[in-house]
Amino acid sequence: MATELEFCFAALSSSARRHIRVFQIHQFLDRFAMGLTVAVVTLALTDRGMDLFQISLLFGVYSLTTMAMELPFGGLADSIGRKPVFLTAVVASLISLALFLSTSEFLVLALSFAFIGFGRALRSGTLDAWFVETFTAAAPNVDVQPALAKAQWANAVGLAIGAVVGGFLPDLLGPVAERFGFSIYDASYVASFGVMLGVFVFTMLAIVENPRPMNVAALKNAFENVPTVIKDASLLAVKHPALSILLAALAFFLMATNPVEVIWPTHAKPMLDEGYANTVIGVVTATYFFSIALGGSLSPHISRIFKRRHAKTLAATFACLAGIQIALALQGGIIGFVTVFILFSVILGVSETPASSILHHCVEDRQRSTMLSLRSLIQQLGAALGLVFTGAVAEIYSTPIAWILGAGFLLIAVMLTLVLVRRLALESR
Repeated sequence: MATELEFCFAALSSSARRHIRVFQIHQFLDRFAMGLTVAVVTLALTDRGMDLFQISLLFGVYSLTTMAMELPFGGLADSIGRKPVFLTAVVASLISLALFLSTSEFLVLALSFAFIGFGRALRSGTLDAWFVETFTAAAPNVDVQPALAKAQWANAVGLAIGAVVGGFLPDLLGPVAERFGFSIYDASYVASFGVMLGVFVFTMLAIVENPRPMNVAALKNAFENVPTVIKDASLLAVKHPALSILLAALAFFLMATNPVEVIWPTHAKPMLDEGYANTVIGVVTATYFFSIALGGSLSPHISRIFKRRHAKTLAATFACLAGIQIALALQGGIIGFVTVFILFSVILGVSETPASSILHHCVEDRQRSTMLSLRSLIQQLGAALGLVFTGAVAEIYSTPIAWILGAGFLLIAVMLTLVLVRRLALESR
């Protein structure tokens, strides 16, 4: 096996450098289009007459659609090509945006969210795989991780800037939209639709991939193999109790935290002046993305405090999140709320690495994709259940009470993770 060379952008061939720049631009545009709506989606739904329970159900539709579609479509890009699958995902996003702009009816909005989930399932891993394969061909034996990091940075910046612009547009163009009978938040959705069209054109022109035969049997086999994939993953988890405990803990973790991530704008907006509230929501959303990235970068240092015992790190992280989530629910002013929310986001970022490290440690290469699919499925299920629970409680009582009760799921996750600590200690003997 050839020795891997250290990455140096200036020393790369012109084709490799161009490949990185093209992918960076592509990732920025795609995430910018998404970011335009992510800051205002719950506010836009509220403006369309949806209550918190209905909003939670809509996000549950998204989670369940993603969960249902991700497994059958996981290998489709390998069979018929990454570019056509990604273009289909963009079309799904455009249909979703068009449906959202056209209605205030719950069932049509549910269809819109289903198309979002369908698009996410199609996007998963498509052009990332294309990028790695093409880069490896253009720069043989060069470490690809720094090149991926450049693309991921463009991804994060696109989301963050999109969130700021998406929050600013309703305040800037909202009065104009209302004069034409539209919601003020439709300005962000129209902008997202325009940028997404640009993503489609850019993908057609700039992403070069050798065409593959359109294998209809691949799609059929993908759906037929779903029960087998789930069965194999479930059997693997049952045979490895540590994995079962980890996956259960992650499900409870998402049940608690995902509702906070989804509905916090509806809770924070009344704390703000109406004239600039949406802009502030956009800025806080961008800060949320950067805070998660910061937490991810801090995670290795925090892990060293616990002597790289990842289950202990995870247990401490979940316990901190439970306390912070309760503190967040008790905030009545915007400054306190934003301060605690940033801390909440940083700790969310810290939690990702230890969980992934435990999972990858417990499985072999031949089982890795199967287990990652099962992890995604269980986390989406946990998120959907948590959203329905929190939406119902928030509608009957209030959002702070729903968040405080939701913190109980984190305490369950802490207890499961402490059992995991003991289990991993026994296995290491």
